[in-house]
Amino acid sequence: MNAHADKQLPNRSASKVTADAVPEAVSGAVPVTVSPSYAAGRLAQALRTSVLHEDAATRERARSRARKWRQVLAGIGSGSLTIGSRTPVTALPAWVTPEVVTGGFATGSATAGGPLLPYEEEAARLAGVPATRSELFAHFLTEDGLARLWSLLDSGRYEVRVPEEAALATVAWLVRAGDFDAAAELVTVLGPFADRLRFLPRPADRPSPGAGAVHRRTVGEAGVALARRRPHAAVETQREALTVWAPFEDELLAHRLEAGPGTPGPRWQADGAALLARYGSLAAAHTRCTKHLDPKSNAAILRRALEEELAGRVLAPRLAGLLRVAVTSMVAKRGAPGSPGHTRLRRTQAEQAALPSHHALAALVLRRISRLDQGSGTADVDAPLAPVSEGEALETGLPVGAGVPPAIGNSVRAALSAPLEELVARGVVPSAEVLAELVPQLVAAVTADQYADEPLRNLMAGTYRAFRSRRSLLLLNLQHQVRIEELPWLRAVSAHRNADAGAHEQAAEALRRLGELAVSAFPATVLPNPLVRELSQLGRQAELGTPFVEELAADIFMGTFSPKFLVAARIAADLLEGSLYERYYGIDYARLRRMTVAQAADTALRGRPPHSAQEFAELCAERAGTSGLSGRPAANGKVIEQAQILTTHNLATLAHRVRIVPPTGWAALARDCFDTVCRLVNRMAGKPMRSTIKDTAYAWRQMLFHLSLCEEAEREAVLAWIEADIARRPPLVRARLAPAVAGLNLVAAGASFEADGTGADGRARRLLGWSTDGHWMRAVEVPQ
Repeated sequence: MNAHADKQLPNRSASKVTADAVPEAVSGAVPVTVSPSYAAGRLAQALRTSVLHEDAATRERARSRARKWRQVLAGIGSGSLTIGSRTPVTALPAWVTPEVVTGGFATGSATAGGPLLPYEEEAARLAGVPATRSELFAHFLTEDGLARLWSLLDSGRYEVRVPEEAALATVAWLVRAGDFDAAAELVTVLGPFADRLRFLPRPADRPSPGAGAVHRRTVGEAGVALARRRPHAAVETQREALTVWAPFEDELLAHRLEAGPGTPGPRWQADGAALLARYGSLAAAHTRCTKHLDPKSNAAILRRALEEELAGRVLAPRLAGLLRVAVTSMVAKRGAPGSPGHTRLRRTQAEQAALPSHHALAALVLRRISRLDQGSGTADVDAPLAPVSEGEALETGLPVGAGVPPAIGNSVRAALSAPLEELVARGVVPSAEVLAELVPQLVAAVTADQYADEPLRNLMAGTYRAFRSRRSLLLLNLQHQVRIEELPWLRAVSAHRNADAGAHEQAAEALRRLGELAVSAFPATVLPNPLVRELSQLGRQAELGTPFVEELAADIFMGTFSPKFLVAARIAADLLEGSLYERYYGIDYARLRRMTVAQAADTALRGRPPHSAQEFAELCAERAGTSGLSGRPAANGKVIEQAQILTTHNLATLAHRVRIVPPTGWAALARDCFDTVCRLVNRMAGKPMRSTIKDTAYAWRQMLFHLSLCEEAEREAVLAWIEADIARRPPLVRARLAPAVAGLNLVAAGASFEADGTGADGRARRLLGWSTDGHWMRAVEVPQ
């Protein structure tokens, strides 16, 4: 079964969603309910961690999780929670931000609820009113309260961490703008929740970051990461061994070699007594390295023999034999102390031990960035990562010129504030998932630029950023997540947006820029759902008619798709008819066109869009060779994969409607995809994992799309390059990809697959990700 939105449950038996036996009357969808077994399993896991984990902080976090899962189970049991609904909490409307735990389960609490926070208590004290939310709400509607909010709006010195915290500031802005009707209507909507939710922004020491600032981490967050670094136990143990115990072992050996034949003299005995006394001091002060405590170690044997001799006892035969072996082996291995070979070895080891620790360098970098604005990113990450200067060496004891290691540098580079393209180029954004984390900052800027008034623009940017931190709910029956336009304070200021074409063009340009960046930087990766959400937001603002579709979860698939999937498939048909992509996957684009005509007629007849694209879902099930809805995730995955093939999972929408043009060209992206395919296959030693096969097939599909947009000469060149490249790959890659490459060449030559996805000669295979009867790639014999 499937949530239409982006929430996915773990693919485990405890996460199953149970369907009722009575079918829904509309569109063939099935009403579903959520089993509490998943929540019960999570509660049990949290309880185990809260008792058994060795770390106190981890146990406390687990206790907090356990409390939330108890709330989930209690709410399901009492009927106050409806898991799977976009209004899961009976007493709260959809726009209220719910507290959500793993899997998209609402706990029943509101994120903006709970006890008053310190800033609210301080606001009540300054206002001279009782410290309750209802009294604060009433106060900030008075002349004094509005004046305070106007001051915050003008200074920009406030934060909005959950969307509700922007509500009262929006009321104040509307009053100052003279839009009293909208302000009164908003107060009426907020009033019933004034005693429970915080609608007040948080005062801040500095203005919030500019709406256009893009950074992965703030300087303060980078500092926290650096401050967490502690001395590495293994490294510090080795450092102690080289600087303390190796020199002491050399002294023991040199002292033994000085003994010579006969009874040692008084001076030798005095020096030996001093060595033993110093050993006691060293053992008490340096406790990391414990090798010297091993009675079988050479150093322990030398020390024990010295103790016996200084006590006036004759060495036992066994100890005398061990002593001879220890001395002989030590001299043979490293040479006698003071010899050229021994001296070179100890010098090299001393140089290694003198290298500054990562912990010390992290402390230096932390001191450097402490002078920067902690609440935003920084445009310069090179200066904090410069080698140790002479002045710093005098202050810290670190060697002049010592470089900052990459592990420390990465923490600071994550705070780089720059255009997204630069962040990708410098490796700060290593994946499409990380890109999706940053995009809300860009979209917030575009969204906010719709408002002419600067204080309102900053308030809306902060609201958008806070809204994007809202966790997705588990949704069933083709519902969609709450959209930012549904927030009452967003609706209240909608009349104050710029309605000119420039706003649409700006959104369209941002959408094109973001689409090109995502596809060019990560050509083999399916666009992650958080990124799809941001693309959809920009598409709505640009009014381009861009039906971006989410990746759906196989374990909660409901057997049908929303109407936008069919619209996306029609866009793909307009772009790809007659292409290599169409022939490879055997797509009947004429049938898809007939479906879109029927859907348009149905919409006109009903006066509204249909609830689902049932005929499209039937086509996907037919192509997958299943009956549609199934309790098996693998069978559902086959249907979902066919929907991804027909829609190209947003690539056609970006190329055809948004008109993205990759700077390096489509051929370069196809080559990158094939390289990714080979790297994924190379991980398949032994029995390939299903997830790796799925990712391989998805990257292969992206490659076929890019190839299909190449000019004929470019496409032929890439196909020839693939033939040459695969020959250089390891045997495992060549063997497992041979059927897929043969299938690609088969279709490129003008032939087609048989009904079962094989070539006429049986060697060529169509590469898909999901299978219910054992994937052919798992059966390929790999040469040893």
